[in-house]
Amino acid sequence: MTKIFYTQDHEWIRLEGDVGTVGISNYAQEQLGDIVFVELPQPGTKTGRGDEIAVVESVKAASEIYAPVSGEVIEANSTLEGAPVTVNEAAESDGWFFKIRISDQAELAGLMDAAAYQAFVEGLA
Repeated sequence: MTKIFYTQDHEWIRLEGDVGTVGISNYAQEQLGDIVFVELPQPGTKTGRGDEIAVVESVKAASEIYAPVSGEVIEANSTLEGAPVTVNEAAESDGWFFKIRISDQAELAGLMDAAAYQAFVEGLA
């Protein structure tokens, strides 16, 4: 069963075994506006939970993307380099940023499920 978790920084991670696919939430892409550039991590990059791992730039601002869990990047979504607008069109599916092999599954306990994230976003208004 696939599980999706969210961070307070608006990243999501979809679990498949010990691999997580990471991107930004639909809410985050709406706040950023038209995305014009994405800087992705290289496969093999090791990261800790909360470390800056990628950058997304829009017509409004540049924002850092933080690793929701510790691990090693195993793949980056190269489609975004030529078509960053994919993040606007499909933030929580085809607009994913990278895949990470999770080194500590216990870190997932600090993340929100979809219902908790929705309540968190509603509280920001």
